[in-house]
Amino acid sequence: MPINHTDQLNLLKDILQNHQEDCCGSVSECEQIERLVKSLMVNENVSTEAKSILNQVYSYGQSGKYTQDLNTHIESHQDQLSDWVDTIGQYS
Repeated sequence: MPINHTDQLNLLKDILQNHQEDCCGSVSECEQIERLVKSLMVNENVSTEAKSILNQVYSYGQSGKYTQDLNTHIESHQDQLSDWVDTIGQYS
């Protein structure tokens, strides 16, 4: 059974918050970020404002998946992670 867009936003927020707080993550988390964002981008219940943030989050997940040093990638995005977590929290 698929989860609804609110649950997807909450899951995405949780992953990003873990990256922010722990300054580390995994390739599978980056892949999960990509899958969640793809699903949310085609959902008509997700606002246009939220989708603009989701584009940035998708790029973060995609570049994280291919980086040689994921922890450095996460550390270099701390400000954005904080902003994304706050913004996604407003839409979930």
